[in-house]
Amino acid sequence: MQKIYCKYNNCKYNNCECDEGNQLYKYMKNNQMNPFVIGKYVSSDYFCDREKETEMLLKQVRNGRNVTLISDRRIGKSGLISHLFAQPAIQKQYYTIIVDLYATSSLAELVCMFGKEVYRSIQQASSWKEKFFQIISAFRVGFKLDPISGSPTFDIGIGDITAPNMTLEQVFGFLEQADKPCIVAFDEFQQIAEYDEKNIEALLRTYIQRCKKTQFIFAGSRKHLMTQMFLSPSKPFYQSTINLGLEPIPVDVYSAFAQQMFEKGSKSIASETVGAVYDLCRGITWYMQVLLNEMYELTREGEICPAEYIETAMQNVIRVQEPFYLEMLAKLPPKQKSVLFAVISEGEARNITSQQFISKHKLALTSSVQTAMRALQEKDIVVKNEDIYRVYDVFFAQYVKKYVLVV
Repeated sequence: MQKIYCKYNNCKYNNCECDEGNQLYKYMKNNQMNPFVIGKYVSSDYFCDREKETEMLLKQVRNGRNVTLISDRRIGKSGLISHLFAQPAIQKQYYTIIVDLYATSSLAELVCMFGKEVYRSIQQASSWKEKFFQIISAFRVGFKLDPISGSPTFDIGIGDITAPNMTLEQVFGFLEQADKPCIVAFDEFQQIAEYDEKNIEALLRTYIQRCKKTQFIFAGSRKHLMTQMFLSPSKPFYQSTINLGLEPIPVDVYSAFAQQMFEKGSKSIASETVGAVYDLCRGITWYMQVLLNEMYELTREGEICPAEYIETAMQNVIRVQEPFYLEMLAKLPPKQKSVLFAVISEGEARNITSQQFISKHKLALTSSVQTAMRALQEKDIVVKNEDIYRVYDVFFAQYVKKYVLVV
């Protein structure tokens, strides 16, 4: 039989004999590593589907279009961006930069994070690393030589960014001078709407408009904020991008993926069991990965994973999170907690201001319910899709149902 060779991160032959394409599978199996990876992108071998979405993003990049990617949290938009950036065509032709803005609260923090990620992307190219510090003056203080090894190191704090507007302009200027075009993905981009500084959207839009070689992906999970930023005529980013949504992976596709992962470890799982996990997690990728990670660990080699392991895995997961959940509940005012419990009891709550709903759950006045619900939404505890309210965190909802609401 002819031996198949292929590129690492682009291997379409899960059982091929190539030197690189299958090495991660072999490594994970030999080291008994769990194939249901959580919270990071490892390689295309452990990435489920998203073929159409990846091709769509590739198409936008090839045609020089900026993209807005909107989805609920933990559906997999960050993984999709990492998967796009791992494609050989992208790796060869572009510098790729992912800037996670979730934890930022000011322009200075954005600039600091942005600059660090740009440096990380180009640090292998020594000539451009030198130019980086020539162009971006504020970052020179972060470049030092290790006193012991003599190796260059780079670290900069927010306090070093004394003129964030000017430094931001320099970062964009550096991107435009790089020897390859750059793709910058701002993850959780809606966070800039929470900054104390005014006109951040207009400032970023100004610099981005000047870029001729650099392309941008704006990803966000708070739909109402992202929609307002990119679809409202009064906003600076209005009609400046191609807007794409990200929906849950179809159950049959994810089921086939999960079964394949079990088979790689000489284990198996029925499609019906994966389907039950899918329904419980509402198709949200991160929660499914966490549960199946635990179920895979519980299953012995040569064993069929029983459906009962779903409950065992759920208990194991939520018990680990219990201190966090208790703290979260303790911080909620009584009226917000009452509305939260009502939503969890319903699973999917509708008509929350109706007399029937209020009476059923012994809630206060209609105005009080509305105020509490707005607060729960602002805290990202409850989400609303169309006219349905639900608690987004699947595990938190399960914890409350099992250990708080039980009589």
